[in-house]
Amino acid sequence: MGKIYLETFGCQMNALDSDLILSRMRAEGWSPTDRKEEADVILFNTCSVREHAEERALSHAGLVQRLKKKRPDLVVGIVGCMAQNRQERLFEQLPHVQLVVGPRQMGAIPRLVEEIRATGRRRIAVADFDDEFIDGAEALASRASRAQAYVKAMEGCDLSCTFCIVPTTRGAEVSRPPERIVEEVRRLAGQGTVEVTLLGQTVNSYGKGLRPAIDLGGLLRRVHEVEGIRRIRFITSHPSFVRPSLVAAMRDLPKVCKYLHIPAQSGSNAVLKAMRRGYTVERYLEIVETLRRELPGIEIASDFIVGFPGETAADFEATIGLMERVRFQNSFVFKYSPRPGTDAAGLPDDVPEEEKKRRNQVLLDVQERVSLGKNRARVGQRLEVLVEGPSKRDPRRQTGRTDTHQIVNFEAGRDLAGRFATVEITGATALSLSGSLA
Repeated sequence: MGKIYLETFGCQMNALDSDLILSRMRAEGWSPTDRKEEADVILFNTCSVREHAEERALSHAGLVQRLKKKRPDLVVGIVGCMAQNRQERLFEQLPHVQLVVGPRQMGAIPRLVEEIRATGRRRIAVADFDDEFIDGAEALASRASRAQAYVKAMEGCDLSCTFCIVPTTRGAEVSRPPERIVEEVRRLAGQGTVEVTLLGQTVNSYGKGLRPAIDLGGLLRRVHEVEGIRRIRFITSHPSFVRPSLVAAMRDLPKVCKYLHIPAQSGSNAVLKAMRRGYTVERYLEIVETLRRELPGIEIASDFIVGFPGETAADFEATIGLMERVRFQNSFVFKYSPRPGTDAAGLPDDVPEEEKKRRNQVLLDVQERVSLGKNRARVGQRLEVLVEGPSKRDPRRQTGRTDTHQIVNFEAGRDLAGRFATVEITGATALSLSGSLA
């Protein structure tokens, strides 16, 4: 059929979607390429969560206009969240783009590409339903690692955080039936996968509308029974859905990793209320206390937004206080940017850009100090690592992650990708651990 180039922006869900797209295109006879110049189809799988992500995708897509002029038969497409967000406006912004496909229509891409090649006409598919679900096990040939796999547990979000465009771009919340998820995990295990990560925009709200009733804790128990799987992760969680059944499953099931990403977003109750997050700082701290009491050794990660409309200096100091009190293993910090279509877009963006940059750096510095202290405490320990392959910075070393999601670089003398190894930790930075085979 030809060659396809696919560039991905955004989160783990986008990465999984790209694997699924490539798997279906392969099944139709297409071959992936990492060179735009030799591709017959160029797709950009995009993110809309932040303005910067959209700007990067638009810039990259704009650069292929020259290729399109040289080769009129080249098909250029924008897929994913930005496609759902901007829809037909993308044809106006990028006249050389012929294909626009939202997250719920990914399965239609091969058919739409063929229609464009046959007719030369543009195609757009942004309806809020799954045109054609692609089983994740089909994507194995497109994954970087056979040992690790993302598995979609649910799609969409029913929350109404004022800063977030995900409900618009990903649609209403839909949970996959547990038997389909378990069967996919079983197929993956049969093909050599040892670690699965269950994905959802708010994955711990899993189960809405399913009969018989089941929640994420129940799903974890069913996935835990699959032979061959040794680690189970899940992201991203919302504080409001850290239920007792989930905590119990994490406590009782040895395959479930003791790591939880629960974005706090702010340490100020006033800002949390303005964000419409649905919890208070006090409630968040109660959740952390419960997790650490029930799951000794658990590591917790967070997201934070600085410069949200109305965030005062006192609000920001409260966020610093939360970071220092909880001592997250890692945090992702972002400057607020208004997203058209969100409720917060109508609020005055009243924190100056320079102040946003300053607050962003302050939180990064606090997290770096905390992470360095936590990692240094690991020196001398022996940790089990799932090896991902050669380190990007030093191919002579191997890299992998612990049960608690810490990066470990170590000397091995051979490629151990996909295998578990015990590593004695001899050094630490704020970002990673280092050591040698025990």
